[in-house]
Amino acid sequence: MADDIPVEPDVQIVNVVATVKLGQDINLRKILEKIPQAEYDPRRFPGLVYRLDRPRTAILIFGSGNMVITGAKTESAVKQAVNKLIKQFEEKGILTGVKPEVKIENVVASGNLKGYIDLEGAAYELEFTIYEPEEFPGLIYRMDDPNVVILLFSSGKIVCTGARSEEEVYRAVKKLQKKLIDAGLIEYS
Repeated sequence: MADDIPVEPDVQIVNVVATVKLGQDINLRKILEKIPQAEYDPRRFPGLVYRLDRPRTAILIFGSGNMVITGAKTESAVKQAVNKLIKQFEEKGILTGVKPEVKIENVVASGNLKGYIDLEGAAYELEFTIYEPEEFPGLIYRMDDPNVVILLFSSGKIVCTGARSEEEVYRAVKKLQKKLIDAGLIEYS
């Protein structure tokens, strides 16, 4: 069994999705009046879309006080976006005394294991896989600990989704890489 990883994987977080509960209703029309760059067309979508440049995120805001934040690259960027939004809304008189409840729902990452992966062997060796090369060129691997889904491509490229933290992403990638090395399913040049 390989104890050392011969090549460090290259992994980048590409999206962190979080939900936020404010615990109070929000008047979406009032947001639109006071923040004209917000987008709201209730005939097309029941939520208001509010975009921040820093951190670069899109926030869906619903009248119930629930929000969905997407586009952040880190968990801390999610918290920055929430704090910035709350501060702006309090300054404009839209909200008062809010204690937001933030929950990370999905961390998506792309990466490269920097080696050639034998997908047919991986489909046989790893549990909980789907590999139908006629339909899709990648192997879909459902890992149970951490609970993530990883798409593997023969080039060594991967996409990890379903993690609840950045740490889970890195742990899943290392675990996958070790399994591939131990089973002789990845070849480094």
